[in-house]
Amino acid sequence: MKYRKLIILTMYICYVVSSLDAIAQDASAGGAEDRSIVAPIARNILEPGATQSQVRAYCEAKIPSIPRFETVLEWEAYSADIRRRMLDDVVLRGAAKGWSEARCRVERIGTIPGGAGYKIHKLRYEAIPGFWIPALLYEPDKLEGEVPVVLNVNGHEPAGKAAPYKQIRCVNQAKRGMIALNVEWIDMGQLHVPGNEHDRLVAVDLCGTSGIAIYYLAIERAIDILLSHPHADRERVAMTGLSGGGWQSIFAGGLDPRIKLCNPVAGYSSFKTRVRVAADLGDFEQTPCDMATVADYTHLTALRAPRPTLLTFNIRDDCCFRADHALQPLLDAATPIFRLYGKQADLRSHVNQDPGTHNFDRDNREALYQMFGEYFFSGQPFDSSEIFCEPELKTKNELAVALPDDNKTLKAIATDLARDLPRVRPNLGVEAKVAAIRSIVRSTAFQVEGERVRIDEQEGERCESWRLKLGAWTIPAVVIDPKNAFETAVVVADAGRGSSSKIIRELLDGGRRVVAVDPLNFGESRYLDHGYLYNLLLTTIGERPLGLEASELAATARWARSRESGLKVTIEAIGPRASLVALVAAAIEPKAIASVHLTGSLKSLKEIVHRDFKYEDYPELYCFGLLESFDVGDLIELVHLIGVKTR
Repeated sequence: MKYRKLIILTMYICYVVSSLDAIAQDASAGGAEDRSIVAPIARNILEPGATQSQVRAYCEAKIPSIPRFETVLEWEAYSADIRRRMLDDVVLRGAAKGWSEARCRVERIGTIPGGAGYKIHKLRYEAIPGFWIPALLYEPDKLEGEVPVVLNVNGHEPAGKAAPYKQIRCVNQAKRGMIALNVEWIDMGQLHVPGNEHDRLVAVDLCGTSGIAIYYLAIERAIDILLSHPHADRERVAMTGLSGGGWQSIFAGGLDPRIKLCNPVAGYSSFKTRVRVAADLGDFEQTPCDMATVADYTHLTALRAPRPTLLTFNIRDDCCFRADHALQPLLDAATPIFRLYGKQADLRSHVNQDPGTHNFDRDNREALYQMFGEYFFSGQPFDSSEIFCEPELKTKNELAVALPDDNKTLKAIATDLARDLPRVRPNLGVEAKVAAIRSIVRSTAFQVEGERVRIDEQEGERCESWRLKLGAWTIPAVVIDPKNAFETAVVVADAGRGSSSKIIRELLDGGRRVVAVDPLNFGESRYLDHGYLYNLLLTTIGERPLGLEASELAATARWARSRESGLKVTIEAIGPRASLVALVAAAIEPKAIASVHLTGSLKSLKEIVHRDFKYEDYPELYCFGLLESFDVGDLIELVHLIGVKTR
């Protein structure tokens, strides 16, 4: 243990001293320009949009489809396995399993008058211990026997549970004799507080616990509350919501058999649709890590069979999930499964024309009421026309539910998880640690096929532009050869290779051959738009941006070494992102990489949790489970032990 601490301390001193203030300087790491090399280094090598095209094709090929089934028994065996794997392998990983088994509290705060025929109970409940959700229970004044219950969730609606269209829906349910639960969503309404931003989910992932679990358990506890009501009919349980609420409805509606009727509104599409329609890429919770290794949203739709399901979309949706591209692939995938049960008529769709934009307004609400009448009140008089209730709507303040002052946030949850990480495993040998890091980042041993596309000669220096083809990926590299080079330096910088002219000049003047490369997400290999969403797509199909980038960098080092046999290869990494990628590359490829020089490295991965690093700017840092086993110091120690020098 003393030896381990000494190694880490020594390595820290070496690279921290050399990288003071480097994060702030990263964007201008080149300093004064050396014009003899700036132009050829910075000139584009890839075709415009190449990276975006590659990631689309790569992800699309890996998104699963539903096989063909001949019998209900075949389907039910398959669907049971999908549900189990979604929960075990995607949702309830790490601490989330304990959260799901914890005893969470429900507290009634008080009751306020509703309108004619119903009252509103204020309550709060724990989604996980210490994370309280405010909610409103709309209860009819007269209750006899068992009645339908409905969970009403909301999406990215700043007004949250007080949104008028949501209140109207809940009031109409109560006036029809149903019990309606109106719950707040994370970062909306009362939960719109610093630390609850949806991108905080990936900080939980970093710690080896599924951030998506918090969202899922918030829904599950709400269903528990509804079913605990003495008048709840377990055979008449419904869930509905708009946008992010539509996503919640299909996510839980597919996985939880207790939800008998489901109406997601403008809330989701297949991952295969999203690959091609950027507006549908969705938010962090809608693209959970590793979900598409198990199921697509077509599967979740089919998992609804044979329970009544209404898919509502809008014809001119100005947000996302427009009817003309989102709906049909879902129906095509799920209808054969409903048909197995002889229940194809129970998979319904409704396309809103007026107003046709992103809404859950009267036309969409009445389509839902019609489903209630047909499936929950069959044989009884039921009018699906909306009951006018606007004068009964409450203000945000009237609907506010008191929350504890110390209510947790997503950031606080991630901070708590990170506190005791990484877990020390003293008996784990070097080879086992290397295997562990390869597994965590999902590394790949790429074979490189180099294509030289251009040669520039300036002031006696030869600058070659290359496209390096690594399986499905192509990345750009520039090779500059001085005379009598004694070493090869592979340069990777957070701001891209064009930002590093000063460092490259110093390396050339010092007798080093330079290979300046832009792996995925760096420089020219960045996406044109929606970059962080494409990175989420990669994680949902089971890849890790960190692993892809490190594998590309390792392959570049092997290629550089093979071209100049005998020359050692060092990695010059500039910035916190490049430094982490370089450390991982050195850990998975020690034969080709002799040393790494880190400029601007993080001291600890915990910094990205505490300092609120945005995922869109630092996607590879949020690698699922990395901090659970390795921090920066552990990686430095590991590469040192396998013979790679660091400075």
